Amino acid sequence: MILQVDNPVVEVHDLTVSYDRKPVLWGVDLTLPAGALVGVIGPNGAGKSTLIKAMMDLLPSGSGYVRIFDKPINEVRKRISYVPQRESVDWDFPASVFDVVLMGRYGNLGLFKRPRQADKDAALEALEKVGMQAFADRQISQLSGGQQQRVFLARALAQNADLYFMDEPFAGVDIATETAIIELLRTMRDQGKTVIVVHHDLQSAANYFDWVVLLNMRLVASGPTEKVLTQELLEQTYGGKLTVLTKVGDLLRKQEFPMREKR
Repeated sequence: MILQVDNPVVEVHDLTVSYDRKPVLWGVDLTLPAGALVGVIGPNGAGKSTLIKAMMDLLPSGSGYVRIFDKPINEVRKRISYVPQRESVDWDFPASVFDVVLMGRYGNLGLFKRPRQADKDAALEALEKVGMQAFADRQISQLSGGQQQRVFLARALAQNADLYFMDEPFAGVDIATETAIIELLRTMRDQGKTVIVVHHDLQSAANYFDWVVLLNMRLVASGPTEKVLTQELLEQTYGGKLTVLTKVGDLLRKQEFPMREKR
């Protein structure tokens, strides 16, 4: 089940990506709606991170194209923010929490211009939203994994983008941090932002996302969560991982999907 939407915030057509001539994504066609929390879900090695990196033109594609806000990405980069996997970041880089968050404002500055007071205020406001304002002067390397994840989320917030790509933002964080992050993402969605999240936990996906993309090198499904997280589509995505599928199937039978009012 692949649902195409009118006026999509992201449009992907026939996207194929290879590493060392070995395809990791094949012929992906999808559109994603604006103002939604979107989960990209699939087994390890399915190409989830590759998909969002290719959407942002951080990886070369073998075929196909991506349009963001109906334009080539180079024309709209200032409207996009990216939170990478925590493991991909050099946390030993000598920078304070405040400095890292302030980096989210650099795209709004002209060449060689110094941050203004408004930029510093935006960075502090972002830190407050993620509950990290008390750590503003702390070295980033001195934080726990969950705290580091909150700081990178604050950096994205400081950018004040319209579209956010997040690569496993819940990985390696405690339940309190995960709860705080999802509540913040819901607030962003309610403000009209679009958030695309690579996620690995099927059992929380039903509660977290409005729209789900199921991926296993090829696109299996894309659509509203209640239509995509079905036993049949999950089996097509995960194959023989029956223990996981049984647990999720039980959850889906009990789960009610509340319909949000259209803005």
